[in-house]
Amino acid sequence: MRWGDRGDDGATVPDDLTAAIVDRSSRGIAAAIGRLVSSGDLAPGTRLPTVRELSRALGVSPTTVSEAWQTLASVGAIEPRGRQGTFVAVPVGEGSPRRYRRITEGSGHFDLDLSTGTPDPALLPELGPIVARVGRQSLTSSYLDAPVLPPLAETLVELWPFPPEELTVVDGAMDALDRVAQVVVRLGDRVVVEHPAFPPLLDLLDQLGAQVVGVPVDDEGMELDGLRRALALGPRAVFLQPRAHNPTGVALSRRRATALARAVGAVEGVLVVEDDHSGDIAASPLVSLGERLPARTVHIRSFSKSHGPDLRLAAVGGAGAVVTAVANRRLLGPGWSSRILQAVLLEMLHDPTTTATVARARDEYLRRRGLVAEVLASEGVAPRGRDGINLWIQVADERSALLTLAAQGIGAAPGGPFLVQPDLDHLRATLSPLRGTDDEVALVAKRLAEAAVVGAVSLGQR
Repeated sequence: MRWGDRGDDGATVPDDLTAAIVDRSSRGIAAAIGRLVSSGDLAPGTRLPTVRELSRALGVSPTTVSEAWQTLASVGAIEPRGRQGTFVAVPVGEGSPRRYRRITEGSGHFDLDLSTGTPDPALLPELGPIVARVGRQSLTSSYLDAPVLPPLAETLVELWPFPPEELTVVDGAMDALDRVAQVVVRLGDRVVVEHPAFPPLLDLLDQLGAQVVGVPVDDEGMELDGLRRALALGPRAVFLQPRAHNPTGVALSRRRATALARAVGAVEGVLVVEDDHSGDIAASPLVSLGERLPARTVHIRSFSKSHGPDLRLAAVGGAGAVVTAVANRRLLGPGWSSRILQAVLLEMLHDPTTTATVARARDEYLRRRGLVAEVLASEGVAPRGRDGINLWIQVADERSALLTLAAQGIGAAPGGPFLVQPDLDHLRATLSPLRGTDDEVALVAKRLAEAAVVGAVSLGQR
C-alpha cells in the first residue's frame, strides 16, 4: 500500500505506518512520522490512525503514542480535531490570524524550549529586597492621580532618546503597541512594518483591518529603498524595532536611522512607532528616529526582559497627541498601571545592585549569542544580527527542521509567522534557556545547524 492510501474509514492504515517506525519510543514515533510528513509521503489533510489503533499496531502503550502526537502537534505537523480524528496539518496560509498561537503552541512540551522569546529567570534582578522597601508606601490619593509616579516620570525622561512631548506607563510592550495602534490605525490604513516582524504585531494590525506593507531589514535595520517605496503608498504609520530586532537580532545604525528619519520627514502625516522591547539587555546603543522627528515619533521602552516580565511595565513617550490619547483612553479602563510596580521599577532603576545584574545579563546573552553563532557559522549556517536574545536561522525546510529538533527534545519557533511576505524558510531560537557549559551550548548549536539542512536533498528531488 502506498503512503496516503486509506482504509475504509478514510484514515491511514496503522500497519502502513509501522514499517517506518523503527524506534518505538515516543520520540522515535514522532521523528518517523515527522519525516513522512516533511517528505510529503503523508500529505496534508491525511487522517491518521487513532492513538489506540496505532498503539496496538506498534505494541506500545497509548500513552507513548499520545506523547508522540503531542510533540507533532506542538510543531504544527499534525492537527487534532476532536471526534473527527487527527490529521496531517495543512500549512497555515499567509496572513493567518493565528501567528502568535503558532509560535507559542509548543511551549512546555520540550526538554529544551528555545521557542519562548522570554528572558532567563536566573539573569533577572532580585525583586524581594526592593519590594520590601517600597511595599509599605501609600502611592494613590485619588483615582485621578497622574498615571505615572512623578519621580519615575523624571527618571524616564532622562533615559529617553529624545525629549518626549508626553509620557505615560502601560502594562508591557504589547499593551503599548496595542494602545498606540488603536489610537493611530483605522480600517484600511496602510502600515509599514519590518520584514520579518513580531507575529503579535502582525496579528494586531490584521485585527484592526490595516493593510500591512513589509520592508526587509539588513544588517543596519529597515532598508532605506524599501521604506521609500512603502512611503509612496501613503501609509499612516511605520512600526520598527531600533535594536535587538525580534527575530533577527539586527540593530538600527545611526547612519540608517538618520536616513530613515529624513525619508519619513519628507512625507506628511506619517507617524513612527519604535518598539525598544529589549531595553537594557540590548548590547547595541539605542538610536531613534525621534532624535530628528520628535513630534512624529512614539517610542516604547519595555522593562520586562531586563528587569522582570512580572513587572508588566513599558513606558510610552513622544508625540504628544498620541500619548495623551493613550493615557486618556486608559482612564475609561484600568486608569493606570500599578503604582506599586512603578515604585519597584523606580527603585530598581536607581539601585546599583540591579544595574550591575542587568549589565551581567546583557554580557551573558552576548556571550551565548557569540558562542552559538560561531558554531553555526563553522557548520555553514550563518545567523543574522548581533544583538538580543533571539537568533534567526535560515533552514532548508521549516517543518523538517522543527521535527528534527523536536525528536531530540528541542523546541524552536517556526519562521513562517514572522513573515510579512513569502521568503526563505527560517527558525527563531531563543538563547535564554542555554544555561549549560560552553560544550553543552555548543552541542545545542550543532543540533540547530544539523536541523537547518534537513530536507535539502528531498526538496531538491521533488
